Amino acid sequence: MSHHIVEVKDLAYTYPGGTRALRGVSFRIVHGESVGIVGANGAGKSTLLRHLNGTVEPAQGSVRVGDFPITRKTLHQVRRTVGMVFQDPDDQLFMPTVYEDVAFGPLNLGLPTAEIENRVMQSLDTVGAAHLRDRPPYRLSGGEKRAVAIATVLSMTPDILVLDEPTSNLDPKARRQLIELLRSFRHTKIIASHDLDMILDLCERTIVIHEGRITADGPTARIFNDQNLLAESHLEKPLRMQACPICGPR
Repeated sequence: MSHHIVEVKDLAYTYPGGTRALRGVSFRIVHGESVGIVGANGAGKSTLLRHLNGTVEPAQGSVRVGDFPITRKTLHQVRRTVGMVFQDPDDQLFMPTVYEDVAFGPLNLGLPTAEIENRVMQSLDTVGAAHLRDRPPYRLSGGEKRAVAIATVLSMTPDILVLDEPTSNLDPKARRQLIELLRSFRHTKIIASHDLDMILDLCERTIVIHEGRITADGPTARIFNDQNLLAESHLEKPLRMQACPICGPR
């Protein structure tokens, strides 16, 4: 369906201080794809993601979600289609309780009380956090905050999930639980991360960004096996694709 398509054309952005974050980025993502966005610190990953739900306006080029070019007039519709999970969950959790945080979006849509309750509990159940509904966000662990932040997005029933460094600051168990959760979603997923093992788990396609430009776009396994490309982008192979120092090359 067309409303699941994300299309970026010749996107450029320069921060007020003069730093050029994006330099002519173009790509197209279709319904059901899981796409990883990888690159070194400062490559432009987070800036790119912020354009996908209109948090940042393009200085040049365009971003389209389905039939809607992202403009100030279309932001309301676009943000119902694109659910953004920020790198720091504290940027999304600001209400007194978990329930109120997850209900915030549906409440602002003017939905009936019963529908809001249903959406909140279904979203919390999906991320395994229903037992946290009455807890203040500041009393949550890092993994619990991440799960609840995802629930706040799911309660808006988006067609596209955009996640910025979703496994950062998670312990190994919480990381694995999050990967399994994301694997179960049938949404279109766009995931920016330094966690290349997670990208290998979840994304059949990967886009590499280096100094604000796309330097590769293709099957994840092929890209992660290109040692020269990874080195030029200041990246390393996922750990499980690296040679064992004891056993030798794989």
